[in-house]
Amino acid sequence: MKTLQEIFNFEQFDNLEWVSKQVVEGFITGQHRSPYHGFSVEFAEHRLYNSGESTRHIDWKLYARTDKFFVKKYEEETNLRCMIVTDTSSSMLFPVGEKSRTNKLSFSVYSAAALIYLLRRQRDAVGLTLFSDKIDFQSQVKISESHNKLLFSELNRCLNTSKADFNKTTNLAESLHLIAESIHRRSLVVVFSDLFSGNQEELFSALEHLRYNKHEVIIFHVTDKKFEQQLSYSNKPIKFVDMETGEELKLNPNEIRKEYTQNVDQLISDFKLKCGQYKIEFTEADINEDFQNVLIPFLVKRKAMN
Repeated sequence: MKTLQEIFNFEQFDNLEWVSKQVVEGFITGQHRSPYHGFSVEFAEHRLYNSGESTRHIDWKLYARTDKFFVKKYEEETNLRCMIVTDTSSSMLFPVGEKSRTNKLSFSVYSAAALIYLLRRQRDAVGLTLFSDKIDFQSQVKISESHNKLLFSELNRCLNTSKADFNKTTNLAESLHLIAESIHRRSLVVVFSDLFSGNQEELFSALEHLRYNKHEVIIFHVTDKKFEQQLSYSNKPIKFVDMETGEELKLNPNEIRKEYTQNVDQLISDFKLKCGQYKIEFTEADINEDFQNVLIPFLVKRKAMN
């Protein structure tokens, strides 16, 4: 697969639902073996139509031959419920600049949109939560087409976030606590965030809360690995600005790179260890790489929940 920048010209394609379809269909086509193996929704057999149910799956060609209503049954239909949780705080707008059409937020939005399309294709129910320092938007978990249109509309609004939205802080721990309390049936909770959350112990407590309520959890740690983890800037003094607080710091990356990368690696290692203890899937999602790193872990977890 290719990166988002290589696949799409953003000025040409503004239809988020259309783009998410291309991402998913391209991913499926590129697999040697179907990623749906084990939980397919291929046609299996017919059954008689029951009065009052949806006419959506009536086989009209069979009706023309038999003058009776039959509904297509599909293999392994599931009632999976999925809540997609997306961080919309200002730090997610990195990197900033007209040439950087893909930042952490847009990568998360397109990833979320692809999962929504995938879930609808599987006839699973999906909901969406957007948060920063508070819950900015939270939908119910539904399966209808009108509901999905609402989710795409909210995600599309996120793509229009600009510099005017700087200084929008994060409260990941509190948001996850609220989400854990608001989801009343066992669900798969998928989180997209750069995990700039402040107090790590509070965050781990929130993750434990989700697992205590029997939810399955996948965390996609969304970063620009080249700059945020490897500090691959030129050898000259650079002014760094905290996109959430506005705090500024001027320094030479070469002078701190070794210590910085060691600290970041240790932080991520600790987070992976803690997630492992809670049986939470932790996946690094570099915005400069393709969507396989999001779609494959999701499909594996979904299969495991069947």
